[in-house]
Amino acid sequence: MSVKVKVLKSRFMPDTYVYLPEEAEPESLPEGLLQQFREAEEFLQFDLDEDRYLAQADPVKVLAALANDGYYVQLPPRDDATPELFEE
Repeated sequence: MSVKVKVLKSRFMPDTYVYLPEEAEPESLPEGLLQQFREAEEFLQFDLDEDRYLAQADPVKVLAALANDGYYVQLPPRDDATPELFEE
């Protein structure tokens, strides 16, 4: 299965992206996410299938989220070298 997707990037949240089906409008996102992604700009469009390489996301999980939720949020990678806050 292949889905045409567009990727939005946040101007205020570095390395944070939202994948949407090509025909979806950003206004279709949940209100809280829409507020965080205010003034998002379209970054990329491509055909996504299970075999497509994505640097920071599993394409199978992205496709599942698009089918179930209508969007997928890619957060910045966690820096494992950074000590945990509250670590005792």
